Amino acid sequence: MSASPSRRSPLDRLRGHHVGTYGLPALAALLFLVFSVVLPDTFPTLDNISSILSNQSIPAILALGATIPIVTGRFDLSIGYGLGLAHVMTLHLLVDGGWPWPLACLVVILGGAVFGTLNGVIVEFGQIDSFIATLGTGSILYAFTGWITGGARIVPGGSGLPAGFTDLYDSKFLGLPVSASYVFVLAVALWLLLERLPLGRYMYVIGSNPRAAELVGIPTRRYSVYAFAGSGLVVGFAGVLLAAQQQIGSPSVGLDYLLPAFVGALLGSTAIKPGRVNALGTVAAVAVLAIGLAGIGQLGAEFWAIPLFNGTALLIAVGLAGYSARRRLRATGTGRSTAQPADGPASQEAP
Repeated sequence: MSASPSRRSPLDRLRGHHVGTYGLPALAALLFLVFSVVLPDTFPTLDNISSILSNQSIPAILALGATIPIVTGRFDLSIGYGLGLAHVMTLHLLVDGGWPWPLACLVVILGGAVFGTLNGVIVEFGQIDSFIATLGTGSILYAFTGWITGGARIVPGGSGLPAGFTDLYDSKFLGLPVSASYVFVLAVALWLLLERLPLGRYMYVIGSNPRAAELVGIPTRRYSVYAFAGSGLVVGFAGVLLAAQQQIGSPSVGLDYLLPAFVGALLGSTAIKPGRVNALGTVAAVAVLAIGLAGIGQLGAEFWAIPLFNGTALLIAVGLAGYSARRRLRATGTGRSTAQPADGPASQEAP
């Protein structure tokens, strides 16, 4: 029989705390070291590091966007469809509409926030499970994407896209892809929002125990709508970057990003702040996935290895997220939570 938290030695508790907190960053460093030893000529190079940062910046941004509703115990399954529509709409406004690229980007990003707000209203005021509601709205977004493109790609003319627009993704900052700096800024902003501001703390309380949140006067519906709106804003921004990266509008491209986003968000709940989703943990999880995918890709893995890797990682992430939440509750001596989040897989403790 395992010892109760009170009977564990301080050293055991400290060791368990460090493993839970820093396990994913340590795993990312270990994976990088292993692949560097196995592939010394290609993996530990600046070109490869830049390629990983560039290729994984959009999945990381989308994972951070998915994190926000999960904090409140909701899930937004429309983010993949929203990403596809945002990237197609950006190119549609630029290529077919002739809009100035700053205005087109701004409209798409704000449009993402508006749609996220609509998602939140449907979930909270329509009292529809977030899985079902966002799956339905996502399907509607996919229909709009097909209607705008006519099922075909949007291809720029001979003059191409404005250089200022493509530089949003292709340029460098401090010698590294500028897209990596977007991930850093967004992660820090979400960390401040969730960990240091009352808004984020209220969201964590709602995700931990919505009934208790209502009893202490927190407007749970309003803050849940805020969470969906924030997610939509991030998805719109990710769609703009995807358009700058792809430079061709494809109606189905966004769906490929849905699974990695949730893998990163859920796996991230096992690190930094084990037992609850958090921005820095999400970044650490995306780093593990990015290094792993890059490594197996350079080892010559077949095309089906990527979905196998992502699917397996999602199952592990959900299991570890639930285990971390239970372990956190046991460590604080609170036992099992009496209330589950509205749609979430495991309770989160409020800060």
